[in-house]
Amino acid sequence: MAKGKSAPTMADVAREAGVALGTVSRVVNGEQVGEEYREKVQAAIRQLGYRYNSSGRALRTDSTNTIALIIPNTINPYFSLLVHHINCELEKRNYKMMLCFTEYDRSREIEFIQMAQQNRVDGVIALTYNPNLVIPEDIPFVTIDRFFSVSVPCVASDNFGGGWMAAKKLKELGCTNTAFLRIGSTLTHEPSKRKDGFVSACVEMGLPFEIMALEDGQPFSEFERFLSDHIKDGKLSFDGLFIGTDSLAWRIIQLLKKMNIRVPEDVQVIGFDGIRIFGDQDYVVSTIVQPVQEIAEACVSTVLSRHLSSVPSLICLPVSYAYGGTTKE
Repeated sequence: MAKGKSAPTMADVAREAGVALGTVSRVVNGEQVGEEYREKVQAAIRQLGYRYNSSGRALRTDSTNTIALIIPNTINPYFSLLVHHINCELEKRNYKMMLCFTEYDRSREIEFIQMAQQNRVDGVIALTYNPNLVIPEDIPFVTIDRFFSVSVPCVASDNFGGGWMAAKKLKELGCTNTAFLRIGSTLTHEPSKRKDGFVSACVEMGLPFEIMALEDGQPFSEFERFLSDHIKDGKLSFDGLFIGTDSLAWRIIQLLKKMNIRVPEDVQVIGFDGIRIFGDQDYVVSTIVQPVQEIAEACVSTVLSRHLSSVPSLICLPVSYAYGGTTKE
């Protein structure tokens, strides 16, 4: 801004964008508007160098334009991708993210919720594992992958449908004996349905299967024992594996290589999540892809909704299959 020139106002932005003043107000306050109008307003803001006084708004409306995201970590590629897209969706609405890593520590989940309340954030999006977690009633709260009650919206992908899709794909690719492997929490949550969908499809199609499910904290060596028990004369009895996450699928594939079992020649493998090498390159394994961008958009739109009580208790988004080199295609 040149010396002596007054700072651009919201009215200046409206004139530059060719929209009504109310449209500019809705954009800078993170409210829903058409994407075309949002882009025009954001372009005008950049052109004019308009600066929005969010602290002043907080004093007037008791809003901080901040959403807390509580998540285990960003070491896991799926969590990292989720954080990226949630932040992008918040930025589109002129909100900031307070990022909280729990590292699967149940007490930290409680501490972060209390911290979010103390910092007067406008809402919380959380992926949690504490079985005794109490959801506060005085703050908009959206969960990922875990249903608490009809009053707390949960956003998830279609885990049951994904398990079904994996079994169907293995059958189509010629598999005649399969297994499902996973490591997971003892909580009943949406990812638990991956096994249910797989089993349901196998039973309906008459596809033989076994289940090997470990709880968090059990040694990975249990998988080696399980697979070794199913090798005879150097051949694995399974020709198809559905594995609960892509990260675990990659580890299982390394184990199979050590056992001289080839993937996909000897056994075909399908994971779950849709993880890509370096974040945007090829898929790590053939996989059931979670629509991460859509999950993020649903979380943000829901937590910022002015009518949270009318939002469905479960928002379930469709998954898809993607080839990643570990199936015979």
